Amino acid sequence: MIEVEHLSKVYGSTPAIEDVTFAVEPGEILGFLGPNGAGKTTTMRILSGYLPASAGTAKVAGFEVHANSMAVRKHIGYLPETPPLYTDMTVEGFLHFVARIKGVNAGDRPNRVQTAIDRCNLTEKSHTLIRKLSKGYRQRVGIAQAIVHDPPAIILDEPTVGLDPRQIAEVRSLIRSLAGDHTVILSTHILPEVSMTCDRIAIINKGRVVATNTPENLMAQLTGGSGYELEVEGDEADIQSRLIVFLQGLPNVKLVEQVSADLPERHKLRVIAEPGTELVGRDIAATVVGAGVGLYEMRRSQATLEDVFLQLTTEEKTLEAATDPDDALAGEAA
Repeated sequence: MIEVEHLSKVYGSTPAIEDVTFAVEPGEILGFLGPNGAGKTTTMRILSGYLPASAGTAKVAGFEVHANSMAVRKHIGYLPETPPLYTDMTVEGFLHFVARIKGVNAGDRPNRVQTAIDRCNLTEKSHTLIRKLSKGYRQRVGIAQAIVHDPPAIILDEPTVGLDPRQIAEVRSLIRSLAGDHTVILSTHILPEVSMTCDRIAIINKGRVVATNTPENLMAQLTGGSGYELEVEGDEADIQSRLIVFLQGLPNVKLVEQVSADLPERHKLRVIAEPGTELVGRDIAATVVGAGVGLYEMRRSQATLEDVFLQLTTEEKTLEAATDPDDALAGEAA
């Protein structure tokens, strides 16, 4: 449904994205995950036809975005980070307006508008001026305008930014309900967003896609279960200047993170090691003791999506083991 091959965008001499390649299958929700400034919004704007690429190709429903931008816009619904709303219109009036400019036949408009209102739980607000709505309801209206013409593909750019926890849960549930009927790309920097909503993930860092796979496969391939949680006792200065530095110096340790300090002298650390390095646990324990720090507990931990994200966005190279074979073959075929 959506195919991106070797996509690049350069501003002057500065690349915003480089050689981006991924695909999204019909009915799938793909999480496009990356830190702020990684190139997520640039990619989404190119896909939606609002920004030309410097190189590479992007196709939606078989139409090349640059050569057939008008056809692509009929097949895509786009919600930018700031929803494009006319705040002096009612919800229903605005959706009728959007349906008209997106080419929905006059006879079909009432049904399409009502379907979008129902799907986004806007019935009780349908005759309310948009400027009187809360941010959560405005975000629902933004999603409704993206689906009112029943496009096969939907792009959502940071749809839960600025919402409270209840509104976030409601928007996530709405996004999940779109799967099957629509192909969805969810662009976000929020880890729980993708783990709770998406079928697959593409992680972008510094303008390059560094991994594409399911959350489960990413966690299995990149961390291999070599994670450890430690509870230690010692002075904060010793933890920071000695223990963490010593742990980071171990040959197979990839990441050391201080998780919390529940008590003044008690600290929790998380250590991520290279996959398959079974002896690293022994080395970690010996390092703690050698640093003169008390070791209260040490246990293996299950890999999390946060572990994967931190590994991939703190390393310079793409990790091929993290890439779905189908995406790799697509890139080679191009």
